[in-house]
Amino acid sequence: MMTRIKDITDFMDSICPPETAESWDNPGLMTGKRDEKVTSVVLSLDVTSAAITKCKKEGANLLLTHHPLIFGGIDTVSMEDTNGALLSLMIKNDIACYAVHTNLDKASEYSNYVLARKLGAVPESVKELEDCAYGAYYELPEEVTLGDYMKTIREALNGTGTISVNSKENRLRKVFVQGGSFEEDDIPAVVSSGADLVVSGEIKHHVTVLLAHKGILSIIAGHNATERVFVENLKNVLEEKFPDVQFFYEPGFESVL
Repeated sequence: MMTRIKDITDFMDSICPPETAESWDNPGLMTGKRDEKVTSVVLSLDVTSAAITKCKKEGANLLLTHHPLIFGGIDTVSMEDTNGALLSLMIKNDIACYAVHTNLDKASEYSNYVLARKLGAVPESVKELEDCAYGAYYELPEEVTLGDYMKTIREALNGTGTISVNSKENRLRKVFVQGGSFEEDDIPAVVSSGADLVVSGEIKHHVTVLLAHKGILSIIAGHNATERVFVENLKNVLEEKFPDVQFFYEPGFESVL
């Protein structure tokens, strides 16, 4: 029996329940119909012109993204507007678009646990912290310097760089990681955990100062770099679940409109 878009979105809803998403979020089906048959899917962090081009090239009629294209009301779907142009291209080419966002962030097994292991966590040490929006706490096999761990992160994520306001000579072993953006409200829980370091894609400067005041180091590793790990892992999960479907990953941001 051929796989339909509904089979894939139902599976995603089962592992990342949409009701767990933040109230401001908009996960789910953006365009298309769930009852359409599907033979190939493109996964991308965002809806981009490159991702849509990849769908057309591979004959994919489903684009699965982490970040929703639509937040709040839509004023126009004009080709002169970026979001309008992207929506128009997907509709014109019969491409369904489905997003799994903060509900994926909160499904730690498929998000921050994956990131923690990528960054060298001792597997049995990885856990969630109570009263945190999402994220993962873990320990490294041994104590390292901040400078050395920044290099480890760059290499593990194939990133272009990392940023810290702290001295590279500081030593650490216990880490809290939160892919995407760090939630300031999570500072009390991180402090209580005894973490030496917070790693996230984005951390506001005043938050790095607050963390330093609490004796906690911080590393900014890039929003894209920390979250594309989630999408790459989802590709592997979906390939195992739906062997009759081809899955492709598109990381690019180049404009091809």
